[in-house]
Amino acid sequence: MARSSELIDYLLDALAPLGHAGGRAMFGGHGIYLDGLIVGIVIDETVYLKVDDGNRADYEAAGMRPFTYEGRNRPVAMSYWQAPAEVLDEPEALRVWVAKARTAARNVRAHRAGKARGKRPTGR
Repeated sequence: MARSSELIDYLLDALAPLGHAGGRAMFGGHGIYLDGLIVGIVIDETVYLKVDDGNRADYEAAGMRPFTYEGRNRPVAMSYWQAPAEVLDEPEALRVWVAKARTAARNVRAHRAGKARGKRPTGR
């Protein structure tokens, strides 16, 4: 099980104004949660935030890439992209980016709920 780190502690403190921030050890890293939704992961002391069509351009403009791991036959890119260092250095900026990651996580949850009911959600 992965240990807590100063980075995890910093993230949880910085995100507290957005809601209930928590971390959970997983797969050799940590999941970062906000009000029960996973909004990011920390792998090897690198922060990756949830991305969808609504915030992907921010990461692309900053030259960031998705977290990728080696699958059975090919690399697999996840929907978590590396957060720019300058965002991590400034708590206000971090909260803006994490708020967008929370929206992305909510969108994924709504999409999955719609699929489970046999239809797609109509609103964003």
